[in-house]
Amino acid sequence: MTDRDVTAPRPDVATAEPKVPFDPALVIPHRAPFLFVSEVTAVDPGRSARGTWHVAPDEWFFAGHFPGRPTLPGVLMVESLAQLGAVAVLLDERFTGKLPLFGGIERARFRRQVTPGETLDLEVALERLSARGGRGKARASVGGATCAEAELLFVVVDAGTVTR
Repeated sequence: MTDRDVTAPRPDVATAEPKVPFDPALVIPHRAPFLFVSEVTAVDPGRSARGTWHVAPDEWFFAGHFPGRPTLPGVLMVESLAQLGAVAVLLDERFTGKLPLFGGIERARFRRQVTPGETLDLEVALERLSARGGRGKARASVGGATCAEAELLFVVVDAGTVTR
């Protein structure tokens, strides 16, 4: 992975890499309360990305998952990895005006619980990428200990009207 030092993209089209670290909302359409990447720390467009999610103690889902023992839901770890992967895809100029959507999740494994206040380190490596979709391997960890890993499949569609 590289972390090239280039200018930030225009808000309407992500064709250049922002300087790292940067807010993923500069690139992907996700917003609170469904934005699960705090910052992107490295990106190689069309190939890979690294980032973090600072899991705040007051996240909305902790109230019900689980009372007395708040635990980050595994599906949200996978979603955070997919959002980071979307950053790597959308910063590839071939995907200007596009939106990657989940096509599938394979070989997902959850190895460690994540609790309020921890920082999740995220990494995604795209293994296959075409005009119609792709596949990538993803890993989430805390302090080097793997929390979740999965192979993510996605399709690429026209973004249409996406508010950024």
